[in-house]
Amino acid sequence: MDQLVALLGYEFVQNAIAAGFVIAIVSGVVSGFVVARNMSFAVHALAELGFTGAAGFILLRLSPVLGLLAGTAVTAVFIGALGVRARGRDVVVGVVMAFGLGLGVLFITLYKGYANQAFAILFGTITGVSRGDVILLVAIGAVTMLALAAVYRPLTFATVDPEVAEARGVPVGALAVAFLLIMAAAVAEAIQVVGVLLILTLLITPGAAAERLTPRPGLATVYSVGIALLCTLGGILLSLVTNAPVSVFVTTLSFACYLVARFVIGPRRRELRLATAGGTAAQEKATTA
Repeated sequence: MDQLVALLGYEFVQNAIAAGFVIAIVSGVVSGFVVARNMSFAVHALAELGFTGAAGFILLRLSPVLGLLAGTAVTAVFIGALGVRARGRDVVVGVVMAFGLGLGVLFITLYKGYANQAFAILFGTITGVSRGDVILLVAIGAVTMLALAAVYRPLTFATVDPEVAEARGVPVGALAVAFLLIMAAAVAEAIQVVGVLLILTLLITPGAAAERLTPRPGLATVYSVGIALLCTLGGILLSLVTNAPVSVFVTTLSFACYLVARFVIGPRRRELRLATAGGTAAQEKATTA
């Protein structure tokens, strides 16, 4: 415990916790929509093509964080423009992802310096973020949350019942592209914690666990953010104490949360709802009689 308290006094630890806090909030909010809209494959593609963007920026000796953002944003636009319908989207994602990965390998091969930054993007490097990186992540997170808040109600409607939403004049296609861009920013941030290879940990698992806890979208978002915060900050603190990679603990905690939500809390909540519904029905029947 004394070791952890001492570590909290270092600037790199403070930067990691601040960055993790921002990233967890953004990931938790976006995760619920990703799960509800069945876009886990798109998350994987955005992450891998974000790596391509970061590798390209490293080759040009520019910020890899900006490269991540550029790569995910361009990918989001392509997916949205070419694969609006779910059936065609997965095909487009697979084709673009294969090309992008090859391009990323080429960029790393052409880079003459040490490829530490590229490998950090693959596996996550939250303890290596600078104060400038934290400021950039906060700015990206703020813009992402503002954009999501602006489209939250129509996006929720389009997610729950897209046919009815479209019939009532909701721009379902435009919202799909807008959410892809929001998701691109969230992916670019989450990669800082878990890396490209484990991106589903923060963009899928919190939302999947929250979905098992409540059917209400708003409350599910709150649960998702809480789970993301617990796993991210808990993973950072455990990493500091044990010197093991942050991503190992984040993924382990996330998986544990999902198992508890799916097999322990979720079933109990369903049993309680069924019992309550049965009692209410019996009471109404007795009153009618």
